[in-house]
Amino acid sequence: MNRMLLGAAMAAAAAFGLVQTASAQVEISGRVYHVAVCAKGSNGPGMARCHAHVVTDKYGNPRFQNPSSNFVPSGFGPSDLRSAYALTLTGSTATVAIVDAYGYNSAESDMNTYRQTYGLPLCQSTTGCFKKVNQYGGTSYPAQNTGWAQETALDLDMVSAVCPSCHILLVEASSNSYSNLATAENYAASQGVHAISNSYGGGESGTQSVESAYNHPGIAITVSSGDSGYGVQFPASSPHVTAVGGTSLYHASNTRGWTESAWSGAGSGCSAIYSKPSWQTDPSCTQRTVADVSAVADPNTGVAVFGPANRRGSAWLVFGGTSVAAPLTAGVYGLNGGAVTYGSNPYAPAASLNDVTSGSNGSCGGTYLCTAGPGYDGPTGLGTPKGSSAY
Repeated sequence: MNRMLLGAAMAAAAAFGLVQTASAQVEISGRVYHVAVCAKGSNGPGMARCHAHVVTDKYGNPRFQNPSSNFVPSGFGPSDLRSAYALTLTGSTATVAIVDAYGYNSAESDMNTYRQTYGLPLCQSTTGCFKKVNQYGGTSYPAQNTGWAQETALDLDMVSAVCPSCHILLVEASSNSYSNLATAENYAASQGVHAISNSYGGGESGTQSVESAYNHPGIAITVSSGDSGYGVQFPASSPHVTAVGGTSLYHASNTRGWTESAWSGAGSGCSAIYSKPSWQTDPSCTQRTVADVSAVADPNTGVAVFGPANRRGSAWLVFGGTSVAAPLTAGVYGLNGGAVTYGSNPYAPAASLNDVTSGSNGSCGGTYLCTAGPGYDGPTGLGTPKGSSAY
């Protein structure tokens, strides 16, 4: 289990830049310290919180690197992710939408710094590959929030890594209220997108009034399962989405070349509100079970991202959280480009997944709802993608 420390300020170090964070809750995964970029407990009723975690020093100061000649970012890059999940580039130009809260002024330029660094084709608004809008489709953008902008940078980079030829639509909700996020979701769904990534969540209570925003036939809607361990969050608990849990991902000397276990921070469990979709058949939960699938999420095995280091500028950081897994999964749906029937695709007989059989995210009496094992389990669902046709 992660142990908690109380954050404090610290001066900048030479090898890595350190951004001051006041009273951050510092967690540790393996040997890596990290903090939630949207502070835990910051969202009240009717509000969602993003699930990204940035790697820090032990005091909670995010570690960043500035680009230089012959620079190699820390964290897994696109080739690592495509190798781990056996993803072959298909040339798909499907549009993947990303819904997040608040503004991100340098979204396009930061994303293209990431892409250029890794030799991926640029995705620009001038060519129609990238588009950024507010929740109504306009260009009067919300005020920037650094934490949510970091979340958005992570989402943009993960879709870019997995499906570099996909088009990307970024929809910025006015705030992190369920109401505004639902408005943004509905707008994204109206634009002919193939998939929509959502890396946020909160309490289930009272969400029935906005659940319809995540019910769009023919569109793959991916949602991160959470970053606080065993427990259910909405919109991951909607029966109309693909709920994405999290793993720890390591190089291995096996045939695959990689191995995974359940990440202790991934959300999972049995919904208190939403009915079980017909394609779920696990025995102990009579309601909707979270998650459906999973992908890398452990900050100890985190991914490289170029995004806001602070209010003044952007740099290279390392991220974890199921906020990595949700856009990565949306990118796989985009890469595939095939027909989508809500979250049922991974359950189809032809689905190709890596079964994750070890690890736990909390205490649930030792059942599959919080403990990974052969076949379906809560923290990792059916497993992680194995090939571009996984979904």
